[in-house]
Amino acid sequence: MQGQTNLAIFSQIFHIGANPPLVGILVRPDSVDRHTLRNIRETSWFTINHIQESFVEAAHQTSARYPEEISEFDACGLRPEFVQEIPAPFVAESAIRYALYKVDETILVNGTVLITGEIRCVHVPDEVVSEDGFLQIHQSGTIASSGLDAYYRVDPISRFAYAKPDLPLVKIPFESKNE
Repeated sequence: MQGQTNLAIFSQIFHIGANPPLVGILVRPDSVDRHTLRNIRETSWFTINHIQESFVEAAHQTSARYPEEISEFDACGLRPEFVQEIPAPFVAESAIRYALYKVDETILVNGTVLITGEIRCVHVPDEVVSEDGFLQIHQSGTIASSGLDAYYRVDPISRFAYAKPDLPLVKIPFESKNE
């Protein structure tokens, strides 16, 4: 619906490439009206917004099948935020968020749709970026999801230098900007 904001939770989001920066999302088959998929197809723009524990309930509720004329932002109590020239809204409550432009769409064997987007705009708090540019998502309050209905806190385990067969494994310490 033209001009209508839309929001949906996705748990199948993954890195595809670094140069250009590409991310993939999987969308269930469009056997029913998928507002987010239709919006991406119509505008080529979409945003990915990390979920924090503080609004996990609202984020989960965005998976409900609202009528086209109802904004999930309004229905779930989240605020849309428009930035620069990006036509798709960000979730204002999200600490880590990025805008993507669709560069490819592939229909998989079961009808699932793989959307590949190129990252065009990134918003991240300075305090979660380490000296070497590593994004320490555990410091942002980002949570993880599993399946369609489970959510987990994110805690770091280990970070390692790029692995090479002829060199010993090198562990990289996590920085803490709160100390």
